[in-house]
Amino acid sequence: MEVLLRYVLTGTRGGPNRIRILRAIDDRPRNANQLAERLDLDYTTVRHHLDVLREHDVVERTGDRYGTVYYPTADARRCWDLVEEIAEGPVA
Repeated sequence: MEVLLRYVLTGTRGGPNRIRILRAIDDRPRNANQLAERLDLDYTTVRHHLDVLREHDVVERTGDRYGTVYYPTADARRCWDLVEEIAEGPVA
């Protein structure tokens, strides 16, 4: 999981926004629209990053359609110190 998190959060251009999304859903689960509003990002941008995070098993979701909320997976929570370390580094 460590290598995966480093890749998803630092190895691509979208890393800083993915970190912001992860921190926001760690605070409390949110849907894509709530994330877009809270983070002042375009809705389609948020959806893209959520899809990438889901593909790599960093976030999971519950519900369907508009009511779908996202939250960190248990594996991501176990590695949360690494997420914070990455967030505090030069990428964030």
